[in-house]
Amino acid sequence: MVPTESALQFVGAATWAALSGHPVHTSVWDDVAGVEHVRLGQSADLVMVAPATADLLARAAAGRADDLLTATLLTATCPVVMAPAMHTEMWQHPATQANVAILRERGVLVLDPAVGRLTGADSGPGRLPEPESLAEVAQALLLTGGRRDLAGLHVVVSAGGTREPVDPVRFLGNRSSGLQGYALAIAAVARGAAATLASANVELPDPAGVQVVRVGTALELQTAVQAAAATADVVIMAAAVADFRPADVAADKIKREESAPEGLPLTANPDILAGLVRARAAGELPAGCTLVGFAAETGDPGTSAVDHARAKLARKGVDLLVLNDVAGGAVFGQPDNHVLLLTPDGAVDGPISGAKSVVAHAVWDRVIALRGATA
Repeated sequence: MVPTESALQFVGAATWAALSGHPVHTSVWDDVAGVEHVRLGQSADLVMVAPATADLLARAAAGRADDLLTATLLTATCPVVMAPAMHTEMWQHPATQANVAILRERGVLVLDPAVGRLTGADSGPGRLPEPESLAEVAQALLLTGGRRDLAGLHVVVSAGGTREPVDPVRFLGNRSSGLQGYALAIAAVARGAAATLASANVELPDPAGVQVVRVGTALELQTAVQAAAATADVVIMAAAVADFRPADVAADKIKREESAPEGLPLTANPDILAGLVRARAAGELPAGCTLVGFAAETGDPGTSAVDHARAKLARKGVDLLVLNDVAGGAVFGQPDNHVLLLTPDGAVDGPISGAKSVVAHAVWDRVIALRGATA
């Protein structure tokens, strides 16, 4: 741990050491014989600067080495992550944005700050992401080995499950937790992409560095995805979208004491993924936009989950389909996943099993391979 002199004004070195359980290094003059100011960067597997102030970004962009942290940054050959935190005006200032651009060009992962309450009464972009979110980015970077193979791309991911209101209290929904979609967005940011996440009814903190658009219904999800896809290089529809919604939503709660309705008339929701395929064919999406779908399937007598997925792949016209066999309620809300990856040429990759972060990187590996094959 390498706190700056400013950080030590807030928390003393002894407290840093006690809370982290690790040694704290504060000066270039620490352990001169061991050349500490060089060794720290050389031996690191990952360097994360959190919070990264406007001053620190400026000094790092200029290549300064006037304290132990900037010296460490100059000697680090491992992945470097910076999590900016400052007032909105400072973040949006042209000087700060120019410094961020320089650092990103050098391969540093500079996250966009979160939006929310700042110091005092101020609110806006500039808030430090939650520690759990920063830890997820760090873990994703370590999984990639520092690869930046999505740099320069804008990716859109949908996550969670839509809810279609029946009355002010009840809704038609599904069991999707959004964990896999969030893992895909986190992995994309770690690999250098600008990521937009359309999040449907997910009870998870916003991933660090990801633009999150929260939605509720299938129609709201369609609007959010279509808007983001207009500038997207990749769209992954991992959300579980309701196929139908009530034709009429009751203005008041349907009372238990009343006679139960004999039927609930339904109307079809739009097929968002198929709509994106049509939009691409019409030239309404960026050239070469890669479209990926998810299929949560179960087998039935005479037809396997893979058969259903192949039919869906052909029907949708997407470039890649990720199959979840959810028989018995598997996958939903669980930390691990088990998938197959299907492409229109009949190839099937997998099974791919493991943590949803591992599955996310496997999906991105396949997307990158597909884009390389069509470039």
